[in-house]
Amino acid sequence: MTTYSQLLARLTQRASEDAAALQLPAGLPAPLSPARIAAAEQRLGFPLHPLLAVIYRDVANGGFGPDYQLLSLIDGPTPEQAVDCYTEARTNHADTEWAWPEGVLPILTWGCGMYACVDCRSDEGTVLLFEPNPGDPDLAWWTDSPSLTEWLDHYINNTGWWIKAEAGEDLDDMPPWPYAKDRAAM
Repeated sequence: MTTYSQLLARLTQRASEDAAALQLPAGLPAPLSPARIAAAEQRLGFPLHPLLAVIYRDVANGGFGPDYQLLSLIDGPTPEQAVDCYTEARTNHADTEWAWPEGVLPILTWGCGMYACVDCRSDEGTVLLFEPNPGDPDLAWWTDSPSLTEWLDHYINNTGWWIKAEAGEDLDDMPPWPYAKDRAAM
């Protein structure tokens, strides 16, 4: 069994610092109970990546992270809920060239229709960038980080592509995610 204790301690500290800096009166949203996570997984039809489940259970139900912050998984304070985003994307785009891949959970909106997503079917919890704005579904899916652990490290250490983009750096180094079409057909 993988233990994430050091990462979770660093993540909780960074999330708490961000909440304090933003002067959020209630601080971070309360974490979810295992029963609420199980209910979310039931609605999704697949289990969360283990690290993602631990974050929602032990850190907070969203409300922290880069830029627009992690979405609430279910029943949370953010306007969008990850489970709702996933089920709507799977339903609204089924049988179209924009069909949403099975098991790919949106966890953060970047605005303008862009999302950070976790591939809950990958062992590493690959983090993907969905970027529909070029208008070509074949160019909409990119591998942001090979693992959720690495993506969270980028957030904790301010080293993610989003920091580089804010500094005006060109970001053409994300590889395309090759499984989008196969997984959308499921």
